[in-house]
Amino acid sequence: MAGRSRFPIVYVRGFAGDTSGINSAVKDPFYGFNEGSTHVRVGARNEPTFHQFESPLLRLHLDEGYHVLVEGGQEAYLDAHDEVPPDSIWVHRFYDRYASTWDERPERFRLESAARDLLRLVERLRARSGAPRVHLVAHSMGGLIARCLLQKVLPDMGRDPTDYVDTLFTYGTPHGGITFDVGYGVLEKLRDVTGVKGADIFGPRRMYEYLTAEARRVPGGPPRDWDARQMPEGELSFPKDRVFCLVGTNPADYDVAFGLSAATVGARSDGLVKIENAYVPGSHVVFVHRSHSGRYGLVNSEEGYENLRRFLFGDRRIEVSLVDYRLPPESGVTWQAEVMLSVRGLPIVMHERLAAHWCPVQLDAPGSSARADGRTPLADVFLGSGLPRPPGSPAMRYALQLRVLSLRGRHGLLRFRDHLEQAADFADTLVVDLRAAESGEEIRAAWNSVIPGAIKDHAPSGAPLGDEDPRTGVWVAHVPLPPTAAPILGDGARIRLAVRPWS
Repeated sequence: MAGRSRFPIVYVRGFAGDTSGINSAVKDPFYGFNEGSTHVRVGARNEPTFHQFESPLLRLHLDEGYHVLVEGGQEAYLDAHDEVPPDSIWVHRFYDRYASTWDERPERFRLESAARDLLRLVERLRARSGAPRVHLVAHSMGGLIARCLLQKVLPDMGRDPTDYVDTLFTYGTPHGGITFDVGYGVLEKLRDVTGVKGADIFGPRRMYEYLTAEARRVPGGPPRDWDARQMPEGELSFPKDRVFCLVGTNPADYDVAFGLSAATVGARSDGLVKIENAYVPGSHVVFVHRSHSGRYGLVNSEEGYENLRRFLFGDRRIEVSLVDYRLPPESGVTWQAEVMLSVRGLPIVMHERLAAHWCPVQLDAPGSSARADGRTPLADVFLGSGLPRPPGSPAMRYALQLRVLSLRGRHGLLRFRDHLEQAADFADTLVVDLRAAESGEEIRAAWNSVIPGAIKDHAPSGAPLGDEDPRTGVWVAHVPLPPTAAPILGDGARIRLAVRPWS
């Protein structure tokens, strides 16, 4: 996207396991960032249609003009060139020094060493590109290496991490560690005591060691209430607003590819990382129905790439919340919302939280998704006004599908006497058109239930929604739900749209 500052992108891969796994990982020149995917979509006349995604590495080159610079190796390229373009992609090959393919008796992998090596790479890129900071893009354990750099290595040196890193994007990172649904905690304790294949790095004791700066450490830690997912605030801290967590919700494909992990971790996961452990509280969080890795993995998914592209290069952040709703006072009923957000022109869903994927939005206690201010977040996505749009369409368009479902139970068991499976109590789609104008944002929104004909032919008319408080610098408006929602969510239920500049 023209006009945006360009910073080098550094990819940090995930856990490889023991020496044999590390040896396999180092054979890949780009540590997996070059892997794409293929699948079949249903085309006209119910005929299967082949569909391919090229890989995030190639698409960043094609879409954003980023350079992939190799001359016998990327480190060798840096050795041979005093200047490199800031719009370039680099792979942190931290595993090379631990592979027996290079040395018959390699060092034992240590995450803190990988984080310090990452700092050296970042410093070289800053010096040679002239860019003040870099983007970190990490898969799985790679996100923990990045957090070790931001939370421990740089603060221990008395340095501000925002002077080195602009944003952190994580795919399926176990920010809260890796836990299992079987064994009543015995498997975790056995892993952490024996350190089998180095997997103790996903337990609380080791995570506390490499995620906590010396100034913040408590002797004998971690404290009982310590949460590995939390990133510290205050001096020499990295803002959570600069962190994006992509959460996978498909355990089945990872289970097929890698054996018993999904059965051990549990269904509410990407096959390896539980949903509740895959994000930093307070960061930007998006859910996609992809597995931890493999053929249908997060990194090599188009869903992951389109979210990554807009987070790094977009210029609008859109927050969608449900507010002012009142659920029927009916005992024994649990209310859930399902959400899907699509952007015009993309063949994928950018964000989806479905009951079938084990991650609906809980509307009532216990486990309610409502915040202290009464807003229930539905989506937090990024858009780019500079991205191509259909000819004659000046607006960015996205659609939010909202479904509300009820579950009836008694004594902890679900009752199905009056149940209609997959039938929502309320369902509609909010179509939003956003256009940048000299006077500010011009936004129009309409429910699909009142749009005549196909959505693609919908031409918004009338006055745009007004900014309800122009003094805040955040464009905010509320859209009432259609009358069909009133018996369930009350007459005052509304969708809150908030649009912020994003740079």
